[in-house]
Amino acid sequence: MKSGIQTRFQQSRPRSLLLGLLIAMAAPLESAHSQTATGDTPSHTVSTAIALTYGAAYQAPSHHFGEDRRYMVALPERYQANERHYPVIYVIDGDFQFRHVSAAVNNLTRMGKIPPMIVVGVATQGQADYIKSTTWASEREGDEFGGADTLMAYLKDELVPLIDARFRTSGKNAIAGYSLGGLFTLESMMVDGTPFSAFLAMSPSTWYDDYGINGRVAAYIKKNKVLPPLFLSVANEEGMGVQPLYELIEKALPNSGVVFKRYPDETHYTTAMPALLDALEYLAPAYYTDLDVLVPMDNYKDVLNHFEAKRSQWAGFRFEWLQSYYLAKYFFITKQQDKVSTFLDEAQKRFPESNTELCVAMAKAYLNKQQPQEALKVLMRAEKEGEQSADWLAQMSEAKKAMGAIAEAQALHSRAMALADAQGLESWEYWELNPRRF
Repeated sequence: MKSGIQTRFQQSRPRSLLLGLLIAMAAPLESAHSQTATGDTPSHTVSTAIALTYGAAYQAPSHHFGEDRRYMVALPERYQANERHYPVIYVIDGDFQFRHVSAAVNNLTRMGKIPPMIVVGVATQGQADYIKSTTWASEREGDEFGGADTLMAYLKDELVPLIDARFRTSGKNAIAGYSLGGLFTLESMMVDGTPFSAFLAMSPSTWYDDYGINGRVAAYIKKNKVLPPLFLSVANEEGMGVQPLYELIEKALPNSGVVFKRYPDETHYTTAMPALLDALEYLAPAYYTDLDVLVPMDNYKDVLNHFEAKRSQWAGFRFEWLQSYYLAKYFFITKQQDKVSTFLDEAQKRFPESNTELCVAMAKAYLNKQQPQEALKVLMRAEKEGEQSADWLAQMSEAKKAMGAIAEAQALHSRAMALADAQGLESWEYWELNPRRF
């Protein structure tokens, strides 16, 4: 049984995932480089190719490992455009997992399904190091395993503090792992002083050490009487042992809140992405509320209460751009425009960090209805912080233009585009600011 499960370890890792990460370990891969297309391309159609990056690779010395260790970081799209602090998800086996995890977090965040997060890939130094670092010592399994304590100490004492010092983090740390990385994720849940508060274990190799994780989890439950947020999954894997572990948990802790998902149409090799998507949404259940759910709420106070209830989630809640957009539509569809000012007053008390986002969304709705004076009123509610928002400046420009103040509108638009450049906004946001407006 084990040899079948372990074929993942005998396969060489896809080199395409490593290419961009191994170019310059001492510095992040943040600068896009360009190259000229040549070959059969006619000289008059020569174009410049700009590399698109999905994260940055670093390395730093580790006392616990006695060598430099590599890690990868992907920041939220608007990281440079604000001063907010973000939850972090640490991904074990970063060389293999980081790229698709960072892409998934980016997409789900952009579509409003989860809050923005920093993604950190925890790299290992090759196959043997991966196997060693993710498992506890076991006479049954042999000397090639057994270095989980070192990896845990590295994360706890070195990498997590380094990330907290270098980036704006909120103190909410999740850890995600697949296969042996999932086993390590379970183990990290039970370590005294673990720096993590949520655990995503996808197809964890619970077969290891004759299903030894079962006894470890049982002892942990007996001692603590509770489990932190935990996501478990398994594909069509005979003998993996995840379901018995879940049954053990449910028997010891009925209504534990642990989520267990099966993917019978996936294999051990294909399950990582579908399981990851569900695991991320598990961290922020129903984070996004669609318009058809809002419209039946005929009182804006009910809407506010609906969203405030989400603040108890693992990573909290704030209004992102898409949720704010649909909230603005709600007021016009339900004909509560006369309540917008009162709503924004109350929202600023409950969600002060969302003030600019909400004001910009309301302004866009007013501009769409050709009411620039009303748009200007709500924008001025966020004047102080709005000066650091390219979107706020752009909507101010639109309002001024609609009111006939063309020169002022041009100046505001120029400031918006300069700020968008300085903050490195993603291309979709940059072009929605209409850089060719004037």
